[in-house]
Amino acid sequence: MTPSKILPALPLMVAGTIATPALAASVTITIPQIKVAEYHRPYVAGWVEPVAGGNARTIFVWYDVKKAGREPGTKWLADLRTWWRKGGSAMKMPADGLTGATRAPGSYTIAIPANLPAGQYVLKVEAARETGGRELVSVPFSVPAKGGSASGKTELGTITIR
Repeated sequence: MTPSKILPALPLMVAGTIATPALAASVTITIPQIKVAEYHRPYVAGWVEPVAGGNARTIFVWYDVKKAGREPGTKWLADLRTWWRKGGSAMKMPADGLTGATRAPGSYTIAIPANLPAGQYVLKVEAARETGGRELVSVPFSVPAKGGSASGKTELGTITIR
């Protein structure tokens, strides 16, 4: 095999790091610190859907992936009601590359896949917490890149698309 046939299969090295595929955008999600007697980390799901309507595409789901006992953590995914109705109920958990453990209060950055066709979209982030509330935040954005931000009132903080 000649080197030209080997190189396309290798990852591209740039300044000592592996270059990653281009991203349409990234989203930063803030989970606020809530001062309550009994705090439970929220289940959170994020998905993208076209403004004009169409299929929703889940980009992440955070839930109690290692919950022990008779009731697995997936039992409460239905508490993320809007996401559940938009396609979450049809997903097999865990979903490789999409699901992960619940997150502590703080800010987290997630990639929005680059293979979104040009157009207008809405990123929706929903959170639900045991002995807490439920909240849904929508952030409009477009491809090519034009970001936006929105803030929740209780369960979610600022959500910013870049």
